[in-house]
Amino acid sequence: MDPFSLDTYDYELPDELIAREPVEPRDASRLLVLHRGSGRIEHRLFKDLPAILDGDDLLVANNSRVIPARLLGHRIGADGKPGGRVEFLLLEELEPGRLWEGLLRSSARAQPGFRFEIVGEGGAQLRGEVLRAAADSEAGTVRARFDGDPLKPGLGSLPIPPYLNRAAAETDEESYQTVYARTPGSAAAPTAGLHFTKEILRRLAARGVGWEELTLHVGLGTFRPVKARDVREHPMHEERFEVDAEVAERITRWKAGGHRVCAVGTTAVRTIESAWDPARRCLVPGPGRTRLFLHPGGVAKFQVVDRLFTNFHLPKSTLLMLVCAFVGGIDPVLAAYREAVRERYRFFSYGDAMLIL
Repeated sequence: MDPFSLDTYDYELPDELIAREPVEPRDASRLLVLHRGSGRIEHRLFKDLPAILDGDDLLVANNSRVIPARLLGHRIGADGKPGGRVEFLLLEELEPGRLWEGLLRSSARAQPGFRFEIVGEGGAQLRGEVLRAAADSEAGTVRARFDGDPLKPGLGSLPIPPYLNRAAAETDEESYQTVYARTPGSAAAPTAGLHFTKEILRRLAARGVGWEELTLHVGLGTFRPVKARDVREHPMHEERFEVDAEVAERITRWKAGGHRVCAVGTTAVRTIESAWDPARRCLVPGPGRTRLFLHPGGVAKFQVVDRLFTNFHLPKSTLLMLVCAFVGGIDPVLAAYREAVRERYRFFSYGDAMLIL
C-alpha cells in the first residue's frame, strides 16, 4: 500500500451504517478494541471502558464547546435589495463580537465589499461585509465584519456534519456537545468525547484512572476534506489550542513516571503532540496554533500518546490517516474497519467508538 496515495485510505461503507442520530443514552454505544502489534480485535461496549483502563492510565480530553457557528441569510445587492442565499460558518473571532474569519457560501463571488444579511429565529437580523476574499487566504476563508455579535442567541445554529443530511434539531443542542464541554470556540464537536457521561467519569475515577482537559477549537484542520492525490500535498490548516499550566505540569509528571497517556480523540492527540517539547521532555503550557499532520510515512511522530480512544472516521480523511499512523500500519486499521462494517457498527460523529491499546 502506498502511504502517500489518497486512495489508500478509502473503504466501503454502506450508507445505512452512517449514524444520523445519536444513540440514547450516549454511553450505550459499542466499542471496538484494537490491540497494536498483534492486530487482535475485541468487541465490547463503551460501558466496559472503566474495566479496560486502570490507575496507570491518564485520559486527556478536549473540552472545547461547539458554538452556533452556522449563519444563514441572503446577499444584499447594490440597490440594497435582498439577493441570493448566503451561508457563513464562523471559524475564529478576530475582534470581540465583530470581526470573524469564516467560510462563506454564496452564488455570487464574495469580493471585499460584498454585503450580506443573516436572518435568524423570530426575525433576528445581522449584517456583515466581507473585508478579505477567499482567494486572498491560504485557507480559502473570508474575513467579515458584522454590525453586531453573530453569537447572539437566535442567529446561528449548531453546525452538525453535512453527511447527516438534515437540519440541526433541538436535541442536537445537548447531544452534539460533550458533557465536559466548557470553552466555546469549535465549529464541530470533538466527537470521541460524546460517549462519556458523568456516571462513566465517576466510574473511571473510582478505578483510579486519571482525567485531564485541554482545549483545541475544532476547525478546518480537522474537518476539511483532502483533495490532493498525494496526501503530502494536503495543506493542513491551523487550529487554536490552549493548555493550562497546571494541566501541562500534571501530564508531564505522569509521562515522566512511565505511565500511559490515553488521548480522547484526534484533536486531543494533535494538541498534546503539538505542545510537547522533546528537548525538555515536557508539555508546554499556554495558547498555541497547530498544523500538525500525522500520517503514515510522515515526518511527525507520536512522542506522548500511548493509547487512543476515537470514533470511526470518514474515508480519505486526515483523521483516518492519524489513526493509521498511530497504529503503525494501514492494513490493521482498514481490517478493523472492515470488521466493524461486518459487525454493523455505527460510523462517524454519532456512531460507535474504537479504543486502540
